Amino acid sequence: MAELPGSEARPSYLAYLVSFSSIGAVWFAHMVITEYLDRATPVLIQLNLILLMVVAFLPFPTRLLGEFIGASNAERVATTVFGINLLLTAVLVWVLWRYAVHAGLVRPDVTDEDLKTLNKRLTPSVGAYVVMIVLGLFLPVVAVFGYLVIAVFILVPFRATRHRSPHT
Repeated sequence: MAELPGSEARPSYLAYLVSFSSIGAVWFAHMVITEYLDRATPVLIQLNLILLMVVAFLPFPTRLLGEFIGASNAERVATTVFGINLLLTAVLVWVLWRYAVHAGLVRPDVTDEDLKTLNKRLTPSVGAYVVMIVLGLFLPVVAVFGYLVIAVFILVPFRATRHRSPHT
């Protein structure tokens, strides 16, 4: 049976789509967090640099994912490494937010309801990534699509949590 042109590249396209969506979700979550901040501290900047380091590493597991999806045991390893990278980004975004709140870096005009909403939006992704990593050991391709769903979940509803500027 003849394969369609470009079909050998499909796993790479999927890996890129999931990676790009995940990076977009991290960027968007980070942007929302920084909109709530009144000031920064050296610790916040260091946490930001660690987050940047983990996000900047994502092309490596993305390449693994693109190369090894469909290659039995190798796809499990690639999916797990990719998921661990995403889990680390989610944990670091959550830590960054928790640090900002506990260090009193949040603007004084931010309401308790805004804080609760953002807490609710950031926390579930950590658990979801753990579930997808475990699922990836058995059903790697399903886990990859799960990573995409998590990214979309983070991206879409965040519009409702963005703080409105007094100028709009």
